[in-house]
Amino acid sequence: MTPPQRKRRRPRHLPPPPPPPVAPADGPRKPGNPERLYTIAGSADGARAELDLVTLIVARSAPSPTASPEEAAVLRLCVAPLSVAELSAYLQLPFSVTTVLLTELIAAELVQARAPIVRQAVPDRSLLEAVMHGLQRL
Repeated sequence: MTPPQRKRRRPRHLPPPPPPPVAPADGPRKPGNPERLYTIAGSADGARAELDLVTLIVARSAPSPTASPEEAAVLRLCVAPLSVAELSAYLQLPFSVTTVLLTELIAAELVQARAPIVRQAVPDRSLLEAVMHGLQRL
C-alpha cells in the first residue's frame, strides 16, 4: 500500500510578497516607539509617586481643554476608581510611563490616589470552630 500524496492548497508559483514600506526619517512614527513615550513621560525632575499596581486612582475633575490626550483619557477613565494596572492596560502604555503621567496629575491635584481596599484578615480560628460546631449540631 502506498501512502497518499499530499496536495498543496495554493499554487506553487506565487509572486514574492512586496517589500514593507520604508518610512522616511522625518515621517510619522509608530505609536509604540520610545520617543513618543518620552514625550508623554517628559517630567522635568523625573520624580514619581509611590504607586503600586493595585493603587486606586480617582479623578477629581473633568479634563480641561488644554490637557494632553493621555491626561484627558486618564481623567475620563477614572470617574470610577481604577487601579494603576487597569489604567496602564486601557491606555496601552507601560507601567513606568503611566506612573509618571499619574504623578503629574497628582501634583496638579487632578486625580487622587487611594490605597486599595484591603480584605479582612483571616477570621479568628475560634470563630471558625464555633461556626463549624454549630453547623454540625444541626
